[in-house]
Amino acid sequence: MELPYPHPMAGVPIAVLISGRGSNLGRLLEMEPESAYRVVVVIADRDAPGFEWAEKHDVPTRIVRWSDHANRESFTASICDEIEAFACELVVLAGFMRILAPVAIERFPDRIVNVHPSLLPDFPGAHPVEDALEAGVDETGVTVHVVVEDVDAGPILAQRSVPILPGDTVALLHERIQEQEHDLYPQVVDALAAGRLHRIGEE
Repeated sequence: MELPYPHPMAGVPIAVLISGRGSNLGRLLEMEPESAYRVVVVIADRDAPGFEWAEKHDVPTRIVRWSDHANRESFTASICDEIEAFACELVVLAGFMRILAPVAIERFPDRIVNVHPSLLPDFPGAHPVEDALEAGVDETGVTVHVVVEDVDAGPILAQRSVPILPGDTVALLHERIQEQEHDLYPQVVDALAAGRLHRIGEE
């Protein structure tokens, strides 16, 4: 599967979708000058604190509120319209807390990526850090994957393992996982933008 993006020097335009403080967005923007992508719009489903990152880097922001739409399909279509208005080649989910309807996959096939705080297929869903601790496993990690209709089930692009230490709490473990997210996610987005789809960053 090869993505027909323009030459990396042009900076492949990407949309980043957030719902919260946008720490991964911040890292993507910090790494942008040495990467093949260019963040051209940040979209949220609410007044997200992460918009501060966009404003700091002079990136336009858009809000598509869940409450303004009758259903998931309408909500998703509005987000897709905003993405297309900025001619984005790639859609990056960075702490976006809504599940997109299938229309997003139809309009951006193999163009939507997400980062998940576990070693998928282990611990999919909304509480992977808690689930890993409750399961008593020795390690968890980070997965970057292509978004498909089934949640957390798309092709895996890269993974990074994170050991679970004695005395770990959800907060401590999540902090260490996020450290790996912030390192791995920009690498993968850069590789996608440059047309390199092999797995990178796996330990």
